[in-house]
Amino acid sequence: MIQQHSVTETEHNTRIDKLLTGLVADVSRSQVQSWITDGYVRVNETKVKTNYKCQTGDAVEWAVPEPESMTIEPENIPLEIVYEDADLLVVNKPRGMVVHPSAGHQSGTLVNALLYHCDSLSHINGEERPGIVHRIDKDTSGLLLVAKNDETHERLAEQLSAKNVDRQYEAIVDGVIGHETGVIDAPIGRDPSNRQRMGVIDHGKDAVTHFKVLQRYSHFTHISCQLETGRTHQIRVHMKYIGYPIVGDPKYGQRKTMRIGGQALHAKSLAFTHPKTGEKLDFVVEAPPYFHELLTQFEKMY
Repeated sequence: MIQQHSVTETEHNTRIDKLLTGLVADVSRSQVQSWITDGYVRVNETKVKTNYKCQTGDAVEWAVPEPESMTIEPENIPLEIVYEDADLLVVNKPRGMVVHPSAGHQSGTLVNALLYHCDSLSHINGEERPGIVHRIDKDTSGLLLVAKNDETHERLAEQLSAKNVDRQYEAIVDGVIGHETGVIDAPIGRDPSNRQRMGVIDHGKDAVTHFKVLQRYSHFTHISCQLETGRTHQIRVHMKYIGYPIVGDPKYGQRKTMRIGGQALHAKSLAFTHPKTGEKLDFVVEAPPYFHELLTQFEKMY
């Protein structure tokens, strides 16, 4: 499908690869550059180079190539399984692990590990996301639900939709929050100025985050967060929105935030009703060592 865009005055002199990276959702600049090199992008019906600087009124056309079919192989990757039965698993995902394969991560993901460990997984989310009921970001550690069959998946998804799954996180944010608790009720959607980011925007999807201060330090605050909704990057976007971005966040953090290999965010607890037995299940896992090392470091600075 061919898509079109007319270059505006504010986009004048913008490189074509940078322009398209902002216009196309979930695509990297390197991917856009390969499209341009391979002839999938034209400006005024002419092929251009990746460093072409757009002029006001330029007619940009692009056709995103069909993704190549992906074969997902089981991989013997260690998993920390917090709970497992015939219908589901609760996994403590390590920081740095991608949940499911994509163009840039075709191996080493949680799904690769699950395919090795499990005889069956649900298929509701397609071949690339077997068993995955909900996701957490690559550099967010913590608890994740996995369904072994479609019926379990559907019922867990219904609980999530009805806000009957309790998910609590721990985070460390830049800045000192003055009040003890707060509720952030602000709609989230794709950032129109950068399609690789989410943001608080008019007409976005409803998003509600509750937070509580656990400890204040000289320049940082340790908080707990409870999700009422589950939008992409919700806690990261909401904390940035109120002026307290998560420490180490490469996408939403301060420009001079600490370089710790990703955001200081951990999915600590997960509570839900078992779809088959009706039993209330509640799990808690402690944050990884780096998280506690940061807090110890801040205590010495206090």
